[in-house]
Amino acid sequence: MYGNLTPELVENIKNIVGEKNVISEHSLMGDYAKDEFALSEEIEHYPDIVVKPASTEEVSKVVKLAYENNIPITPRGAGTGLSGGCVPVKGGIVLSTERMTKIIEIDEKNFTITAEAGVRLMEVFEAVEAKKLFFPPHPGDTSAMVGGAIVTNAGGARAVKYGVMRNFIRGMEVVLPDGKVMEIGGKFVKDCSGYSLLNLFIGSEGTLGIVTKGTLKLVAPPVSQNMLIVPYNSLQEAIESVPDILRTGVIPMSLEFMEDELIGPTEELMKKKWPVMRAKAYLMIIVDSTSDDESMNLCMRITEVCMEKNALDAFFIDNRKQQEQLLEFRGNFYEALKDETVEILDITVPPSAIAEYVEGTKELSKKYRIRLLNYGHAGDGNVHTHIMKDEDWKEKYEPLRKEIHELGIKLGGTITGEHGVGLTKKSYLEEFEPDKVELMRAIKRAIDPKNIMNPGKIVDI
Repeated sequence: MYGNLTPELVENIKNIVGEKNVISEHSLMGDYAKDEFALSEEIEHYPDIVVKPASTEEVSKVVKLAYENNIPITPRGAGTGLSGGCVPVKGGIVLSTERMTKIIEIDEKNFTITAEAGVRLMEVFEAVEAKKLFFPPHPGDTSAMVGGAIVTNAGGARAVKYGVMRNFIRGMEVVLPDGKVMEIGGKFVKDCSGYSLLNLFIGSEGTLGIVTKGTLKLVAPPVSQNMLIVPYNSLQEAIESVPDILRTGVIPMSLEFMEDELIGPTEELMKKKWPVMRAKAYLMIIVDSTSDDESMNLCMRITEVCMEKNALDAFFIDNRKQQEQLLEFRGNFYEALKDETVEILDITVPPSAIAEYVEGTKELSKKYRIRLLNYGHAGDGNVHTHIMKDEDWKEKYEPLRKEIHELGIKLGGTITGEHGVGLTKKSYLEEFEPDKVELMRAIKRAIDPKNIMNPGKIVDI
């Protein structure tokens, strides 16, 4: 049973963070009641108050008060999630990290950057680039914040070569459910000192504590970066090229696939034309390397494979402005389709099973008479399937959605590759992986026995 946010308790919180940094008017809390989930009105919940601390000390004091009074807390970054992970389903406090915006240090000798939770990824990219360093993870929305990216283990297009956020987190500062502050990890590389608490909090979606700072690994930037756009007569042919590309030993920075149905709406949104020939499907491949010659050779090897797999052509894009335009197209697919989208899924299967998964979604599309559009990260098996708002979609949505997830599980995959479990996929986690859920419950009980930290997400206790 949760406690009530009494006027006295709200006043105490205002004394900690400042009166102007507490929102209690219902009309001003709309943005904090949802995330970017397409059917946001279906999962919308309002908090009792929104609190905006500016430091770890303030976070700790607010959390301690909440713990002592059994008040639920929903941590929130930029709200760019797609699974309801920051929706305050139990009311209480939304604790926003939006004022925690300091880049504390860029350590060029140890190749790390330490930043507060509210620093946006675009700011990380700019800061490290100025130091001639490189932070490889690149989630689709760069307005996402460091803290949110850590607790959702954000991925993105570059994961095929560089991995996801987990691979680039050296350390973090966490406020535990009782308000205690803990430093986990650091600038060191190796650590065999017991259980990996660092990895426990990565991907925990704020259910175990609030990340207030992160120390992220940096690398030297690539000298050369080139792009290939490869059109095909069918999506099947495009996807079937992927294993052969990877078998050459070339590991692209990014290896994406997409259907042509995505291009028209995105052109309309951007008021720009797709700059290469139109076809049924495409691969978008980015290669980085230590020299222009090496990059060109890698692109030539990939082109040979694609042409052997019935590619219609291969467009080599070495102009950075053109590359950015094409990446902008890829980054706007969801926005272009959002008004017609019921939900965007992020099922992940073994890369070799992508073609079978996509073919399975085509069969389900026919069965339910609903459009399903696919694109995603061909190199790591993370497929984004859009369920579209066709006629009678409301009646068909839940059974179709379940069958799509069952298809992914059957092929050896998992229900989410980068969006997280949050609120919208919790039932599938319980159904498909009950033993793991029980272990997660035990961990949640041990760390958050009062269940105040982002309750209603991932697991219930």
